[in-house]
Amino acid sequence: MKLKVGIIGCGGIAKGKHMPSLAALDTVEMVAFCDIVEERAVEAKEKFGTAEAKAYTDYKELIADSSIDVIHVCTPNKSHSVITIDALEADKHVMCEKPMAKTTEEAKAMVEAAERTGKKLTIGYQNRFREDSQYLNEVCGNNELGDIYFAKAHAIRRRAVPTWGVFLNEEEQGGGPLIDIGTHALDLTLWLMDNYKPKYVVGNVYHKLSDKENAANAFGSWDPKEFNVEDSAFGFVTMENGATIVLESSWALNTLDVGEAKTTLCGTEGGADMRDGLRINGEAYSRLYEKKIALGADGVDFYEGTEDTPEVAEARQWIDSIINDTEPLVKPEQALVVTQILEAIYESAKTKKPVFFE
Repeated sequence: MKLKVGIIGCGGIAKGKHMPSLAALDTVEMVAFCDIVEERAVEAKEKFGTAEAKAYTDYKELIADSSIDVIHVCTPNKSHSVITIDALEADKHVMCEKPMAKTTEEAKAMVEAAERTGKKLTIGYQNRFREDSQYLNEVCGNNELGDIYFAKAHAIRRRAVPTWGVFLNEEEQGGGPLIDIGTHALDLTLWLMDNYKPKYVVGNVYHKLSDKENAANAFGSWDPKEFNVEDSAFGFVTMENGATIVLESSWALNTLDVGEAKTTLCGTEGGADMRDGLRINGEAYSRLYEKKIALGADGVDFYEGTEDTPEVAEARQWIDSIINDTEPLVKPEQALVVTQILEAIYESAKTKKPVFFE
């Protein structure tokens, strides 16, 4: 018997990630699709749905269907919390796309709803499922880097401002590159460090390039009048155990040092980074060494591999956790800490003061 899945929000992230990934699994079927634009819901239903699948414009009608087991929330950030909580309380398991929520208060309410209802909740941080991330997590889990006391979370684009949808709308999204792509880099870094206890945060947020007319941009020039979120943001995070994390994020920054959803880790026994493939560095026999880790089918001609993409691996692990009643890899309590730190960076930038955690 297959789990029945409903998709709420049939825009870019649903079409590009969630629906194709679920379609690759033989353990689910997509039976309901909802979007405030009816044509998008109908289009998704026709492409990914079963013969009996339904299309909705009101998500409350969709979650009222008692036959649906799982909901994927793929809407703008503003509605993540309310839709997720309503779905959990309607007896559904929920995968919510990142970031968990706009605010810590909303994210806490989501965690409490999952605990109250006993339903599973996870957040869409698919970069944990990349091969380099999985390998590095094993390295860290075996304590090969020792005590990781300094890290950098990288989410830097030179010019790739998303000009579609509501990405530039602060009310809908809660922010710009920090909450959009910085969230991936921070999640990856915290997970690899296995450290979820921040002490205080100092942050700076910039609106330096967003007012430029006809700017060069990978997705076409933006309208400065609509660009009301930051174009770059940076945070300095001190953890309770004294570890330091530097978080850097931008959609537009005059730099050639680019890369997103990557991390650099520095420990007492060794270090690692993802800046040029996956590299491990350390000391052995009174000499320094560095090694580049071969991933995939490097050196094998005509072999494309059989591993899932990170997106499919994420969907597979999530659905398997429901079927087998195990924990999803991305726990809501972990995603809550990501939201807490992101909100603290925005707050610190606004007040020009450090933000301390309880």
